[in-house]
Amino acid sequence: MEKPIIFAIDDDQQVLNAIARDLKAKYNTQYKIISTTSANEALERIIELKNESRVIAMFVCDQRMPEMEGVEFLEKILKIYPEAKRVLLTAYSDTDAAINAINKVQLDYYLMKPWDPAEEKLYPVIDDLLSDWQSNYKPNFKGLRVIGYQYSPFSHNIKDYLASNLIPYLWLDIDKNPEAQRLLEINKLTTEHLPVVILEDGSILKQPQVSTLAETTGTNPEITTEVYDVVIIGAGPAGLAAAVYGASEGLKTLVIERKAPGGQAGTSSRIENYLGFPSGLTGADLTRRAISQARRLGAEFLSPKEVVNIKQVDNYKILTLGDGQEINCRSIIITTGVDYRKLETKGIEDFTGAGIYYGAAITEASACKDKSVYIVGGGNSAGQSAVYLSKFADKVYIIVRKDSLAYTMSSYLIQQIENLSNVEVLTDTEVREAKGATYLENLIIEHLPSGKISTEQAAALYIFIGAKPFTDWLGTCVLRDQKGFIETGRDLTAYPEFTQHWKLTRDPFLLETSMPGIFAAGDVRSGAMNRVASAVGEGSMAISFVHKYLAEN
Repeated sequence: MEKPIIFAIDDDQQVLNAIARDLKAKYNTQYKIISTTSANEALERIIELKNESRVIAMFVCDQRMPEMEGVEFLEKILKIYPEAKRVLLTAYSDTDAAINAINKVQLDYYLMKPWDPAEEKLYPVIDDLLSDWQSNYKPNFKGLRVIGYQYSPFSHNIKDYLASNLIPYLWLDIDKNPEAQRLLEINKLTTEHLPVVILEDGSILKQPQVSTLAETTGTNPEITTEVYDVVIIGAGPAGLAAAVYGASEGLKTLVIERKAPGGQAGTSSRIENYLGFPSGLTGADLTRRAISQARRLGAEFLSPKEVVNIKQVDNYKILTLGDGQEINCRSIIITTGVDYRKLETKGIEDFTGAGIYYGAAITEASACKDKSVYIVGGGNSAGQSAVYLSKFADKVYIIVRKDSLAYTMSSYLIQQIENLSNVEVLTDTEVREAKGATYLENLIIEHLPSGKISTEQAAALYIFIGAKPFTDWLGTCVLRDQKGFIETGRDLTAYPEFTQHWKLTRDPFLLETSMPGIFAAGDVRSGAMNRVASAVGEGSMAISFVHKYLAEN
């Protein structure tokens, strides 16, 4: 852990050397001693330290300095480090200024020069002040800090990206956190620059795109191989399982993810029916473990990057990314999973990202503390989200069109929900409209059998209304069923156009698509089981078929 700082400022080099020497002699093991003769230079360095989340325990500052008086200097740093102790070095003639500074800058002590011997005149004072500071000191968060508005879609996208990619960050709400406003002021920024991301090294990104954030945080490395044995498109459970098995079996493996690893499962607040975890685990935890395992075995990751086209040249596949970059490979596994269906109701689109979210949106849960939130959907994802949100919200309402959750939700989740006093299921009900000024404030809902319409206060709405496969980008090169799911294996022979694509004498392998060497696994595949465990099984199975295909070529 980095040591807290004691910062000494005095334009007289001899006096500065003396105070720095005495401070280091006694406190060097617990504190880092920084000193400078320039008040302006000190202010610049203090702002840098603040942006780096460094802790300053104490300022020891001379009163008579040519660039600015000590009291004026302490007044400036009071806005930056209000919790730091402030000591003013004074001569006898400066006593009045020091006394006035007690009220003006909340001066903790003024120290007469000279302070010899230090054991009697310096250390007891510093010891007492540092002891008081330590009693109230809480270590600063070390990592990225995001400053923005709670109900800003732009801010939500940044938080969602960081959380989904397991990058620690601290959220600073500009409306509620004084530190957020303080950081803007000292860096000469305004609310027009929001959202602002302050990196661990103190550098600042204003309204960054997710791609910029990925490059800055190192989550989007460069391609290292000219030709990959297998490229996996999508980093949900199926894609991550394929990455683990592919890399462990010696294949040059690349995973490309357009949003964040984990897929829909990665946003789950609790997966309780996954084999080997009797107390359950979060989707983020499962994702973190899988990514670490795949990387340790040699798999590479590109995220966020989107594949927009696949073409075949002889036995090679060429993938084109959204930025125009091309990747060569021998085989492909498509594990792009599914997207949540959009709720086509008045007002929903207006507040998406500003109180209305598709999926669990765990990053926004803490903002729902002591408020009422609504969930639309009756599947397991909706149930898991309700259980999680019940820890924060005063009341959680689950809205379903049917007369019971039993049609679509596992019994263990229904039992959990029944045991939660602040979760209520609204059956035979639909959302008719979302309303608010700049963010969601009210929902108009209808009880279908009676036709009764009511307006309810809502801090957030989470939508889980089924899913559609993410396959539109494939065009016609890979056969899909009427709903857009990718057809594989022997089911392909039922399509008249199959023979237009398939020119091999053998039948397609079980998970192989209408293009030889391109496989599909997980929820994106027609007939998939839509379970985390089955997706993991298909992802690992796909690698065995990749080996068979590569052996042919």
